[in-house]
Amino acid sequence: MGNFFFVRDYCSISVLPGASLTIGNNVFFNNYSSINCLDNILIGDNSIFGEGVKLYDHNHKYGFNPEFSIDKTDFKTSPIVIGKNCWIGSNTVILKGVNIGDNCVIGAGCVIHKSIPPNTIIKNGQNLIFESLQK
Repeated sequence: MGNFFFVRDYCSISVLPGASLTIGNNVFFNNYSSINCLDNILIGDNSIFGEGVKLYDHNHKYGFNPEFSIDKTDFKTSPIVIGKNCWIGSNTVILKGVNIGDNCVIGAGCVIHKSIPPNTIIKNGQNLIFESLQK
């Protein structure tokens, strides 16, 4: 943990034995955020996280054996790296294997499942659909 790591209310940090969580200086996590580390998560200096942000460096293993099943205790893991000076918007989910470059802004509500180059803004592409209730 770096200097001036600040966590607001109702946050959860889980680091399993053998896993590694590295947090830089001046990092801030807002209310209801969680870090779930089974492999390796690195967070750079001066990064801030909005409310409800979730980081998962793992997925449950699943497959056919002989029928489809999801393993409750075995996982596929891959590290997460979040660069310096990043702003991760509220209710964003960051999944295993993602590398977010320095100086990135991730808009609220995004699911990040691919790496993002430095100096990038990511916006949620969800379109709002308006329908009239009038006949």
